[in-house]
Amino acid sequence: MEMLDRGLSAEHVAAELGKSVLAVKRQIARLKRRVRDGKIAPAPLPIERAANQPLIYLAGFDVFRRDAKEHGEHLKQLCRDRGFVGLYPLDGQVPSSLRGRDAARWIYAANIELIRSADIVMANLDDFRGAGEPDSGTAFEVGFAVALGKPVWAYRSTEATLAQRVEAGATENEGAFCAGGYLIEDFGLSVNLMLACSAQIVVGGPPACLDAIRSLVDDGTPGFGGSGLAKR
Repeated sequence: MEMLDRGLSAEHVAAELGKSVLAVKRQIARLKRRVRDGKIAPAPLPIERAANQPLIYLAGFDVFRRDAKEHGEHLKQLCRDRGFVGLYPLDGQVPSSLRGRDAARWIYAANIELIRSADIVMANLDDFRGAGEPDSGTAFEVGFAVALGKPVWAYRSTEATLAQRVEAGATENEGAFCAGGYLIEDFGLSVNLMLACSAQIVVGGPPACLDAIRSLVDDGTPGFGGSGLAKR
């Protein structure tokens, strides 16, 4: 059956097994009868297995790393190890004819389509270019995914709250203010409440977050697994 699933003909199977073509065809006929009678179930074809693997959009400022493409391949391998398909923003190739704003619009449209096609979004919400604030592009992608009704998961390397991480320039009766004079929100959350209340946040890295997602998929938690995932 494995050889047949690989697309080999009866003649090729016979040659590999050192049997006559007639004997192989008889065996194939018996297998077909057993499948038809429900006595055995053939293994899913590769395309069938791929169709049943949840697609995860890998949001985050990782695209700005010096090794962005290599890191993307690492993230996608972590997904494959857990039965997921990772969709990385740098998977597409910007047409060489596009420059400046035209290239930016192409990247925007490509990422929007990846998010639409995904079943789940996993975002890196660690601080980026300043204490207390994730990447703004990633925050947008989280909001867009939530608006589409897709499950959103995120990971952070620390569980410290915003109030603990952002240095206060002044403290008054109504709370602490940053150096820019803006109130530091203090709800005991690690990120802005619009992110913390819309995403399931895991303390740790991508492997820990993917393991948590896998656990819910396997448990059949509503919103995960089978037909419960967002429709593509």
